[in-house]
Amino acid sequence: MSVSHSVISRNRQHLLFPLAVLTAIVMLALWFPLGTLLRQQGQLNGVSAQIHAVKLQQRALAMQQRAISSKAQELLLAREQYQLVQRGQSLIQVLPGRSTGSTNSAVGVTPLVAPSQATTPFVSPTKVTTRTTSGHGLGAFVSRLVRTLEFWR
Repeated sequence: MSVSHSVISRNRQHLLFPLAVLTAIVMLALWFPLGTLLRQQGQLNGVSAQIHAVKLQQRALAMQQRAISSKAQELLLAREQYQLVQRGQSLIQVLPGRSTGSTNSAVGVTPLVAPSQATTPFVSPTKVTTRTTSGHGLGAFVSRLVRTLEFWR
């Protein structure tokens, strides 16, 4: 029996060392690279989602650019959404009159409205008054200053 016991003991020793080495290799392979790969894959997924969102925004902006491709459309958008006028023009906004039934419609009591949601007081570009200023020097500045201060009379 001593022979068979020594053979079994020797076979265990021969199998134990390679099994231990194999276990160590598997543990290192799973612990180091797999954790890093999983973190990097998560980062890649996040970045690809951001890229997809940016591409969707780019498509929407390209469609908007095609819709505003003419000069007339640009001017209409500038007037309606941003209350901008061309050089030499003045924008006149007609405020609603005071109603007798409600005190909330008084000027200064009503909440501010975002420019994109505001309704324009004019229907066509003909209601925008055009003023031309002569020159760009000190006289033009003084005349603009006087016109601005005339409001306070």
